[in-house]
Amino acid sequence: MKASSIKGELDSHASTVNKFLLSCLDGKPKELYQASSHLIRSGGKRLRPFMVIKSCEMLGGTVKRALPAAGAVELVHNFTLVHDDIMDNDEMRHSTATVHRSYGVPLAILAGDILFSKSFELLTFNCRKAGISDKAISAMVGKLSVACTEICEGQAIDIGVASSTRLPSESDYINMVGKKTAALFEVSCALGALSAPNSTDVDIKNLSRFGRSIGIAFQLVDDLIGVVGDPKLTGKAAGNDLREGKKTYPILKALNDATDKDRDKLLKVFGARDSVSPVDLKESVRIITDIGIEQGVRNAAKKYMLEALDAIETYGDSYAKRSLQFSADFVVGRSL
Repeated sequence: MKASSIKGELDSHASTVNKFLLSCLDGKPKELYQASSHLIRSGGKRLRPFMVIKSCEMLGGTVKRALPAAGAVELVHNFTLVHDDIMDNDEMRHSTATVHRSYGVPLAILAGDILFSKSFELLTFNCRKAGISDKAISAMVGKLSVACTEICEGQAIDIGVASSTRLPSESDYINMVGKKTAALFEVSCALGALSAPNSTDVDIKNLSRFGRSIGIAFQLVDDLIGVVGDPKLTGKAAGNDLREGKKTYPILKALNDATDKDRDKLLKVFGARDSVSPVDLKESVRIITDIGIEQGVRNAAKKYMLEALDAIETYGDSYAKRSLQFSADFVVGRSL
């Protein structure tokens, strides 16, 4: 399977998931449901639902059985995006106006709440319609609720890190993203396993480990894109996260690995926001590039990718397994 093939498969599944979600987010008041579906209508890779579907298929399940759980995790993901944008006061997300900018903060908060509650509605009602047992559904609800708690804990830790003058250690940062980002990847794969007709506790454990490792790899690369990403693809200036003062893994690594002279230059730009000059910002990106941060971060992400692949190594060859393997490679190698 080539990179173009996995992208094509991601797009195909994203279209299926989008149609399903938009059918679920149709109600009154109309503006509330338009707000709740705003980011979904803007598109996206739908990587987490893809993990649900392929985890289910690898264990003998079907797209039909996996779709309610796939929709549930995507609704939770969008719920976090809506509320994150409000907390960060962001106006754009991937070239699309944020929900609170388009509909106002009060309705955006309610839109996020709708997404959250609808996710559990999909698990309880739609999973049963798909033929999933009540025992499996109960386990799904439990795992997704725990993941949501972890996500909130991770976000709270992130807020604390952002407001502190202290730079976190790399291990502290990995612990934070393990909650904030990886928890949803982990539960995606777990719900996929539970959607399959004859999954075991070992299957759920293995797929959960796959998802958590992929989630950490995903966030590391996402952090990298926020520093050295192509502005034409990201819609943000190169070095944006450095200028915004975000204490992400590549920035922490750059500050740790740079010479004293270069570290001072990076700190001059770090958190300077609108006061930083384009020349200084460009110079900071050059410093980060020259000291090999991109390769270092991708190597760290690759380590987690290999841990993920190891978690499903014992399963027999199948198209679904290869899809998971190539999606893992896609996560580490992506540019957006």
